[in-house]
Amino acid sequence: MHFNIADLYESVTDVVPDRTALVSGSARFTFAELDTRANRLAHALADRGLKAGQHLGLYLYNGEEYMIAMLAAFKLRAVPINVNYRYVAEELKYLVHDGDLTMLFAESDLAGEVSGALAEKTPVTTVVWTEAGNSGRTAPTIEGVESGWFRDFAAHDNGVRDFEERSDDDLYIVYTGGTTGMPKGVMWRQGDIFFAGLQGGRPGDDPVSHPSEVAAHIVAGNTSPTCISPAAPLIHGAAQFASWIALMTGGKVVLTPGRSFDAALTLESISREAVGVLNLVGDAMARPFAEMLEANPGKYDLSNLYVVTSAGAVLSEHVKQKLKKLLPYTMILNNFGASETGHQGTALDTGEGGPVKFFMLGDNTAVLDEEMQPIAPGDPRIGKLARTGHIPLGYYKAPEKTAATFVHDKEGRRWVIPGDFATIDEEGIITLLGRGAVCINTGGEKVFPEEVEEALKGHPAIYDAVVVGVSDPRWGERVTALLKLRDGVTVTPEEVMAHCRTKVAGYKVPRDVWFVESMERHPSGKPDYRWAKTTATALANP
Repeated sequence: MHFNIADLYESVTDVVPDRTALVSGSARFTFAELDTRANRLAHALADRGLKAGQHLGLYLYNGEEYMIAMLAAFKLRAVPINVNYRYVAEELKYLVHDGDLTMLFAESDLAGEVSGALAEKTPVTTVVWTEAGNSGRTAPTIEGVESGWFRDFAAHDNGVRDFEERSDDDLYIVYTGGTTGMPKGVMWRQGDIFFAGLQGGRPGDDPVSHPSEVAAHIVAGNTSPTCISPAAPLIHGAAQFASWIALMTGGKVVLTPGRSFDAALTLESISREAVGVLNLVGDAMARPFAEMLEANPGKYDLSNLYVVTSAGAVLSEHVKQKLKKLLPYTMILNNFGASETGHQGTALDTGEGGPVKFFMLGDNTAVLDEEMQPIAPGDPRIGKLARTGHIPLGYYKAPEKTAATFVHDKEGRRWVIPGDFATIDEEGIITLLGRGAVCINTGGEKVFPEEVEEALKGHPAIYDAVVVGVSDPRWGERVTALLKLRDGVTVTPEEVMAHCRTKVAGYKVPRDVWFVESMERHPSGKPDYRWAKTTATALANP
């Protein structure tokens, strides 16, 4: 055995074969059923030429097909690639070629985008379609590419595990768009992502030291089976990691199938399946979740829900306090990490809002200065948050970006530095200031958008806020806020600025405030700063 996801899943299946592993709407699979279904699909893909090390894209919504396809790929030592289902044909075409996809799983209602992306010379040889409400219809066709329904591929007559030996070195790639730039593939060894992203097989406890211990702890009762609902899209690394964490504990993954987050369906599934951990991504999901819960007191049984976490985007203090009031016996946590780092820490609950403060995870996390040396606790300098130890190999086909992000210090230690600025206080508490790529330079002062956004969201009239810098002849950039208001309320820009001035220094207060009908965010819940900057610039220069 190895610290390999397929190996570890199979070891868990062998000790709890009849335990429910996956629920997706009305579909239910035990560990054994999910294993067999993935075996059948893996053999179907192998028959069509998929080999170890090759890449297949998952242009899918949340659903059982996503998890089955991932597991089937891992069984073959192939590499599943997450593809944003909001991509139009040109964006999909970019990722098909940048990710060297040889096969593509896609929703059939996205057939137009797939056809456009594969119209010219393409490395894709096979497209596997989910039905997406098209049961009984003929599968879409693309000239020169084999295609068929997922259900037919998964009905292969060989459901046996007769695959080659796997390795800790088998790749796990997560494509991340971050907040700016084109998507880039973060390459993890599975042996590293197991410890950095999947919590070493024992969430909240010491990691295992040998692969066999994952199943052994389940049998001995030393690992509690965790029922997790990853409400975020599985195209987001945090949702994938949460799902595999649940399965590695002999627990259950509960998915709400479909394209968009549905607060009502999510609450119904939490109640029905006795979900213990809910993974959200920032206010974009947490706010409608809280509002649905508030509007339906007593409707849902959430007695088993002991943790609600947000990863990838921070919960505003306003929303966090609302969730605490609605779920008084549930821990509401902001977890911090990135596709390049895995889990790095959990935020402190100060109740004050403002920048996120969190405990760092041991010696593997540090705030580094410009000389690549850890800044000592209590030193007031701003540095960059970094991680060493179990970290990725780099970015796929991007040596320059890899060299800039994955660096060695004078002692030869290798660090990953995604670009987040931070400070560290006397007690070793890290204060996260924000991502340098979207930092605003106004009159020589640095303004991190996240801090200003948090201050703005504290206003009762503001539903959502994104802050960017817009070119200014005097200041270089001026702080500009795009705001979406709550239904039925109004507020003036002057009132917004006055509120903000009570929360942050004057130079951080937006000089321009624009109200928008809708706010563009990535499926992960992160702000789309490219859209925001383009929109703010256009509004400032009509």
